[in-house]
Amino acid sequence: MVRFGDKPYYSLDYYLKQTFGCKVYKIALDGGMTCPNRDGTVGTGGCIFCSNGGSGEFAAPRQQSVYKQIEQGIDIIQRHGKKTGNKYIAYFQSYSNTYAPVCYLENLYMETLSHPDIVAMSVGTRPDCFNKDIFMLLEKCNKIKPVWIELGLQTIHEETARFIRRGYTLDVFNNTVKELRKRNIYIVVHIILGLPGENEEDIIETIHYLNKMDIQGIKLQLLHILKNTGLASIAHKVHTYSEQEYVQLILRCISELSPDITIHRLTGDGPKDLMLAPLWSCNKRHVLNAISHGLKKSGVYQGMSL
Repeated sequence: MVRFGDKPYYSLDYYLKQTFGCKVYKIALDGGMTCPNRDGTVGTGGCIFCSNGGSGEFAAPRQQSVYKQIEQGIDIIQRHGKKTGNKYIAYFQSYSNTYAPVCYLENLYMETLSHPDIVAMSVGTRPDCFNKDIFMLLEKCNKIKPVWIELGLQTIHEETARFIRRGYTLDVFNNTVKELRKRNIYIVVHIILGLPGENEEDIIETIHYLNKMDIQGIKLQLLHILKNTGLASIAHKVHTYSEQEYVQLILRCISELSPDITIHRLTGDGPKDLMLAPLWSCNKRHVLNAISHGLKKSGVYQGMSL
């Protein structure tokens, strides 16, 4: 069995150390954008699971310039006992961070890439928030420092996508991936495990589909039911995984995922003050320890070339 450091899968920590030669931290930033699924272009309520913060509850306040947000993020990391001299990834997390005029995006991205301690820029967005000029801008940025594009796919199943109000079809995702890879841009895909109406085999179908796509990373996100979301209004009808169920599902996802794809996330960071269910997921360290324990005692990986 081939191991990636101390794990039997291609972890983000391993990838970062191999790529940059040191410990690298992410700094969550707010680029001041919204989402076509909120401003009326596609919809007004957002995806059924998305909070008012647009998945960016941990980002720095937008009142500051992006350069100052980076400085603040570095200061926080260092005050939590991390040594100086680290390198950082600028992570535009809130809402859809290619959903703006290209001139605005260019100013934002170039200011970010100019910071000497930033080694890469990660941009969270939707596959339907691109055009030719934005692709060209990202290609330009990628020649300065590595650019990652994080695409919120959630599922390949169109019926589920309609239910969660995703607002675009699978073909849109496919075309965006092709355009980004033409420009050698690193792609991370987000999927949600436990969406209403999906069983384990549906999730594994999504994994198998992505194995055939030219993507470089994946985030496996446990379904969270958060306050003030569309999902919260039907929470009593939605099954959420127990910790044991989720750990077993993660083990299978890892075993089915191509070993060439870096796993950027195995669970999620739902804000505790908004979490309705599953409450056990708020203790992220405990969940990750349970997954690690499951990996160690599982015989799934014996003889596999992970």
